[in-house]
Amino acid sequence: MIIKYSSIFFLFILLVPERSPLIDGGIVAKDLEPLGRTRMKGDSLELISSGVHFGVAYKGRDVKLYVSIPDWLDHNYLQFEIDGEYQRRIRISKGTPQPIVIRTQGRGKHTMWIYKATEAATGPIFVKRISAEEIKVIPISTAPIIEFIGNSITCGAAADTSEVKCGAGEYYDQHNAYYAYGPRVAKKLGVNFVLSSVSGIGIYRTWNKESPSMPQVYEKLDFMENGKRVWEFSSFRPQIVSIALGTNDLSNGDGKTERAPFDSARFVSSYTSFVALVRSKNPRAQILLLSSPMLNGSKRTSLENCLTAIKKNVDNTSGPGKKVSLYFFKPMQAHGCTGHPSVEEHAVLAEELVPVLKGMLN
Repeated sequence: MIIKYSSIFFLFILLVPERSPLIDGGIVAKDLEPLGRTRMKGDSLELISSGVHFGVAYKGRDVKLYVSIPDWLDHNYLQFEIDGEYQRRIRISKGTPQPIVIRTQGRGKHTMWIYKATEAATGPIFVKRISAEEIKVIPISTAPIIEFIGNSITCGAAADTSEVKCGAGEYYDQHNAYYAYGPRVAKKLGVNFVLSSVSGIGIYRTWNKESPSMPQVYEKLDFMENGKRVWEFSSFRPQIVSIALGTNDLSNGDGKTERAPFDSARFVSSYTSFVALVRSKNPRAQILLLSSPMLNGSKRTSLENCLTAIKKNVDNTSGPGKKVSLYFFKPMQAHGCTGHPSVEEHAVLAEELVPVLKGMLN
């Protein structure tokens, strides 16, 4: 399969003098209405989590983005769609001229949604202002929200090799949150999504270390183990929380760091407690536990048995209507980088999940 990009729009970067009327007006950061983990830092909106996004409606050809990254970061990526059609990623590097101008070929009315392509660990992107003719903020719809908690697969990591091939560049150069299975499912179902995902993370250990685990970072704004900022969970209320963890707990590690065998009892106990934590933040949300499409053989069986035990533990201590749901992915031979699903394979995962989540929404 081939990723198809629209040929209607193209991107170029232009440095506009401060006195130019092109940069006057527009929407300042505090007036944007994002969905995902963000915070205001001075006069800029800090985009933190994978796939965090906001929308604008405008008229004419040009949209001007005033964005930046912190000094310690070499580059990062946004991505965008126009009129419901995915365009491409935008690389933001140190010293990128401002504004970044996205130009269309038509002068009619348009809608644009802008997404952070990378995860929190990659670093933030700061949005100061966005301007265009007759520009207006698009509010987040009142449709249900699905929160997708997971690891690098949920991030859309190592999936998109259309610009940087496997083995080249930085780890996040192949990130594509827009095309990850969660956002794809949400688009199919006409609902909203939030990604709460961290590459390499598990329920009680990471892929090659003992910490951090998702329970240790979930309440932190930036998913950092030593993070001082706490996420305000009332910022959005998901109707469904999907949790896909376990691949990294069952990992053999990097072959360098000493690693104990998988501890199924610890996994079940930690996961059961994490479900309770998630439920404490969103008491009304339905919870779906997912297996891993990347595991086969005894590891696959072990994870599925653990998830079944976790469901039993949670259901036995929950009130009426609070039982968790399970779904076991079909096994997959992934063709993205370092054993991850490719963009096309995320589409396959999404197709599996659509009827499951549709049923839960109904």
